[in-house]
Amino acid sequence: MIQHSLKQDLIAIIILAVCSIGLFFIPPANRLAMQSGMRTRAVVTAVDNSDLQLHGLLKYGSQQLTVKVSEGKFNGETFYASNDLLAQMEVDKEFKVGDEIIVIINDNDKPMQGAVVAQDYDRSYYMWLLIGIFCAALGIFGSWTGIKALLSFIFSCVVIWKGVIPLILRGYEPIWVCFFVVCLLTLVIQFLVAGLNRKGVVAFLGAISGVLAGLCTAEIFTSLMRINGAVLPYAQAVYYSGYDFLNIQNVFVGAMILASSGAVMDLAMDISVGMYEVFYHKKDISRRELFKSGIQIGRSVVGTMTTTLLLAYSGGYITLLMLFYAQGVEPLAIMNNPLVASEAVKTLIGSFSLVLVAPLTAIIGSQIFVSTKKIRNN
Repeated sequence: MIQHSLKQDLIAIIILAVCSIGLFFIPPANRLAMQSGMRTRAVVTAVDNSDLQLHGLLKYGSQQLTVKVSEGKFNGETFYASNDLLAQMEVDKEFKVGDEIIVIINDNDKPMQGAVVAQDYDRSYYMWLLIGIFCAALGIFGSWTGIKALLSFIFSCVVIWKGVIPLILRGYEPIWVCFFVVCLLTLVIQFLVAGLNRKGVVAFLGAISGVLAGLCTAEIFTSLMRINGAVLPYAQAVYYSGYDFLNIQNVFVGAMILASSGAVMDLAMDISVGMYEVFYHKKDISRRELFKSGIQIGRSVVGTMTTTLLLAYSGGYITLLMLFYAQGVEPLAIMNNPLVASEAVKTLIGSFSLVLVAPLTAIIGSQIFVSTKKIRNN
């Protein structure tokens, strides 16, 4: 039985790995513009801040840098580069001597004065280091299950980048794109973790039921509350980049469902596995009793999961809440602020999906697990 399960896992992993690799070869969506210039790494060797002006707490103007390219065609060569500061803390970077940065060389033959622009800090080394630590920790502590979880994580990233984003930019309905992608990811992740058995079926059907209920609720209340999808970061920039045909509000709803689907999958799997264990150790249990067990398992998890969603969403706008508190804004005004309202809708819709997943999974599990009196080893 163990060998059979291992064989199933290996087949599933191979198929998933091939699909993940294959997704990289899908032609990208037509881009309306391409970033010009050649991006390369460089080290700052000298800084001239004479053109910078202090506006309150922020600086405005242009840094003149001397940089030494550390890779590629111009490796070892020194150029002058500019770095414009706009008095905006979220985008400004003030470089210092010794900083490793990314520069854009607009003239690929022989860059002249003004042809090199300092773009940002080079964070790639530390990003790869963090990814390596994460993969190692998941593999060591999660063992075989951790490896499968890592593969599903990679597959999810590839599907979002090569599936969700290009399809929406091509004009497909964002809500249904996100819903079908959630169905695909749920199918892959649940069966990869639980195996090709009734536990996976129950977890999949329960999760999809909750996601669909959350989607319908999100459609209704975003319309009633007139939530504008422009609250999403850079939504206006995308809209004015030639994608004015996009329904930003539907993008917001789709993103909301996509964001909450992970917690929904988790809860459905917890209930499915718990009900399976109850049925496995008490094969003569009735559907009603098994349903009650599923509800009891769900109740013990829903409370912490909804709080998890609240903390995750509110953490993203903690500075906005700090601003409201510092300025003494009244609760009624805070509640009606579009940014706060959008986050509240995200939290409540996600929590509503979780609340519904528990009874729906319990109903489905009681029907499927007790469909036969003789339990199979799966």
